Amino acid sequence: MAAMFSSSEISKTASSLLSAYASFAGSMMLVRSMANELIPHQLRSYLYSAFRYFFTPLSPDLTLAIDERCGMSKNQVYEAAEVYLSTRISPKTERLKLSKTRKQKHFTIGLEKGELVVDGFEDVRLTWRFVCTEGQKPHGGEKKHFELSFNKKHKDKVLDFYLPYVLHKAEEIKKQDKVIKLYSRQCPFSCEDDNERRGGSWGSIILEHPATFDTLAMDPALKKMIIDDLEMFLRRKAYYNKVGKAWKRGYLLYGPPGTGKSSLVAAMANYLKFDIYDLGLTSVRSDAELRRTLLSTTNRSILLIEDIDCSSEVLERQMRNKNKKLPDRTGQLTLSGILNCIDGLWSSCGDERIIVFTTNFKDRIDPALLRPGRMDLHINMSYCTTDGFRLLASNYLGISSKHNPSFAEIDSLLNSTKATPAEVAEELMKSDDPNIALQGLVNFLKRKRDEADDETENKAKGCGEVDSSVRRLNAIVSRVKRLKTNVDQRKIMMRKRK
Repeated sequence: MAAMFSSSEISKTASSLLSAYASFAGSMMLVRSMANELIPHQLRSYLYSAFRYFFTPLSPDLTLAIDERCGMSKNQVYEAAEVYLSTRISPKTERLKLSKTRKQKHFTIGLEKGELVVDGFEDVRLTWRFVCTEGQKPHGGEKKHFELSFNKKHKDKVLDFYLPYVLHKAEEIKKQDKVIKLYSRQCPFSCEDDNERRGGSWGSIILEHPATFDTLAMDPALKKMIIDDLEMFLRRKAYYNKVGKAWKRGYLLYGPPGTGKSSLVAAMANYLKFDIYDLGLTSVRSDAELRRTLLSTTNRSILLIEDIDCSSEVLERQMRNKNKKLPDRTGQLTLSGILNCIDGLWSSCGDERIIVFTTNFKDRIDPALLRPGRMDLHINMSYCTTDGFRLLASNYLGISSKHNPSFAEIDSLLNSTKATPAEVAEELMKSDDPNIALQGLVNFLKRKRDEADDETENKAKGCGEVDSSVRRLNAIVSRVKRLKTNVDQRKIMMRKRK
């Protein structure tokens, strides 16, 4: 080889190559500068993209973007993927979110931003990626979505079989570790989504209220009626579709404070395994906001509107505008907007929902809200009865009427005295000794009876004084009328004489 190429020939070859490269580079720079001068920027961009399209190899993969929301509602596929992927964490995953509440049986595992999960379905390899991006609007929060990538040739199998499989598995996982959540628009913390709170939607906590139908101090017949009504509602999906009604039911719980309205709502949620959405109408500024709020609730849930009578300023504002013949502004919450969301077209955007209203004063509610279709079943939460007292005594003291003679006296006092279950329960909690606790309850009921008797007597005396004052006033008016008549008659006589 050394004989074939001398050192001089090698140097000449290298120098010729360098000169050729320099000449080519100079020519390319000249062409590029001329192209920049002569060819418009838009045409150059088009040519570059065309060259890139023809000379870039096509990817065999297809990626599906699964957004968190679908219009104004939550995306069912996104929610299912969030639950399903928590059971498909691979050893290669570097960062995870971990949580557990007291009532949950297992840890809740979630993906951090940018993490990948590889899944397999039959002969298809699928890659999930959790993506979070900052919103474009100020204070818009994060936008979340999943990216699902797989080979294009498996598109039909993924859409027709794999994604329905994910939805089914997610429902099974939810039922295995079901916890009841209490949602609120004013909730300061959310166990699952801070972005929703910043966006003005719902935050949630785990509902750990221990109330059940077994512990409620209610009339047994009324309690059975409520349970039967709930059971009938759950099994009548086909019936509601047949008659053309939205699958929902409204309840009105009315009665004095302390009669167990909130405890009944918690017992209904624990019995049905439904989440509760606590909606305060005073926090809703307009009809549009109310629609957005209700559309963000899920199926199989209870919408709770407590103290509907205390939201009367909304209804009073509507009535004032009508009396003054002023047009309703679109930027405010109106009675028609409330009715439309409860029993109008917007009420059909969801299934298996229960709406519960509570009030201390039923007579203050607009009759338009009271009719069937909005408040279907009216439940009177009355004062404590003898049956309710026996249940409270069994729950708080572990005794029954067979073991204590005080029950007969307490029954007699409850029949003549108005005491709420909350007041009775408070007296029973004051001592661990059943005899002392029952005697304290007897003394309490006697005091309430005496106070009620005194108030009745005072009212009677007041009515008697008012009646006597009215009689005296009527006598004075009659006397004035007679004097006026006499004066008029004298004036007439004097005119005649003249």
